[in-house]
Amino acid sequence: MQKSILSVVGKDKVGIIGALCSYLAEENINILDISQTIVDGFFNMMLICDTNNSKKSFSEIADGIENLGKTLGVMAKIQREDIFTSMQRI
Repeated sequence: MQKSILSVVGKDKVGIIGALCSYLAEENINILDISQTIVDGFFNMMLICDTNNSKKSFSEIADGIENLGKTLGVMAKIQREDIFTSMQRI
């Protein structure tokens, strides 16, 4: 299992979760856990997923998510769990 953390932040609008989850499903990326909240009109989501079964490289997945985020008008970034955990310790 290759756990990764997907973070999404931006102004709330219809379809953010749907578009991101559709992308993950198309890439055969399994969602393990998801947490999202909306505060004063701003959307915030953290999603833990398993990228191990995707046919794309992690770099290609990251680029696809970032580009989808731009299309949706939000900032979307995926990091491998080990890198995310290391950054939280700094």
